[in-house]
Amino acid sequence: MKLSPSATHPRTRSRSLPRPVFALFLIAINAYPTGASSQNIPQTVAAACPAAADMGHQHLQGQWRAELQGVAPGAGATVVTLQLGPHPELAHSVRGTAQHPGATAQVSGDVDDGDLTLEESVNGTNISATWTGRVVDGSCGKEVRGTWNNAHPTPPAPSAVPFVMRRQAGWQ
Repeated sequence: MKLSPSATHPRTRSRSLPRPVFALFLIAINAYPTGASSQNIPQTVAAACPAAADMGHQHLQGQWRAELQGVAPGAGATVVTLQLGPHPELAHSVRGTAQHPGATAQVSGDVDDGDLTLEESVNGTNISATWTGRVVDGSCGKEVRGTWNNAHPTPPAPSAVPFVMRRQAGWQ
């Protein structure tokens, strides 16, 4: 049996045999990073957008703007700015200030399974109001709705006032 010159020539054989192997090699290399990076996307999204039930004290830290509806009869929303940071004595809590129009109060509290509880004190000793609310599902931990309860309401002001609290831009 006589072979054709191209079948016996070393260069011709080396070019024709590795092409399918080389093509498979390139396909494998290109497929590997695609599969690996797509597996990491849900973890990144989950870390950037916590569910309400996954909220912890660290998610409360930062500046918040709260609108209290109907604190004074006939008035619009009262805006309160809350500045929250880590509590120096309680590991899973926050402490900070609530800046009401004309007054500043100390606040401390936490969030557990999406439920917010803050205690407010104008004199640093006695509780003057409480904030109880729920982190809004789908808000990525940036909105809380609930009730602000004044411990010492002055009639005709109500003791329980609905609030919406939103994380301020620039705070994560």
